Amino acid sequence: MTRLLVIGASQGIGLAVCKAAAGRGHSVRAMSRRGSSPNTDGKAIEPFQGDALNSKDVLRALEDIDVVVQALGVPPSLDLILRPVTLFSAATRVLLSAMKTAGVRKLVSVTGFGAGDSNDAINIFQRLPFKALLQNAYNDKTIQEELIVASDMDWLIVRPGVLTNFPATGSYQVLTPPSSWRNGIISRADVADFIVTRISADQFNREKPVVIRYPL
Repeated sequence: MTRLLVIGASQGIGLAVCKAAAGRGHSVRAMSRRGSSPNTDGKAIEPFQGDALNSKDVLRALEDIDVVVQALGVPPSLDLILRPVTLFSAATRVLLSAMKTAGVRKLVSVTGFGAGDSNDAINIFQRLPFKALLQNAYNDKTIQEELIVASDMDWLIVRPGVLTNFPATGSYQVLTPPSSWRNGIISRADVADFIVTRISADQFNREKPVVIRYPL
């Protein structure tokens, strides 16, 4: 049994990771601003109310933890398009410092296709809408990735494509070589399945795979 801290656990991939990890017998601490306990069909998950930008909250959340899953998101809004985004990099600076203090070394961080060096793999037809709608967020996700890569953590950066709320299938492509990177569609539940499978196998490898089911 692995003891997981999921940051950004109230919705999206973070919530899906909580459910998948608990379902496989792992101990899960679900950190979110609301501190709500996810519905997991009777599987025990520890709710934890905290702010990912507050170092004291993060340090408390790291007590007795083996692996951190960072699955932060920002809601769609005009601000996302018009204003710089800093949440991902700021929260990562706080987290890496706290992990070092707490002696926790294993980190899975969810960014997305188009972050970091995967940006070069965006095709010409997708590049314009990507820049118009997501560039500010992905500029900050790129900084987030750079901070993780420069750290001495045992890390895995997960870059899902376009996300859906369909159920998990267990059938998806893990594109690790840069030459294979491309955008695609994948459910949040399948991304969670991939993350929990890697954690269960203790397989981080300092990799940055793109994870999709159906190519676009």
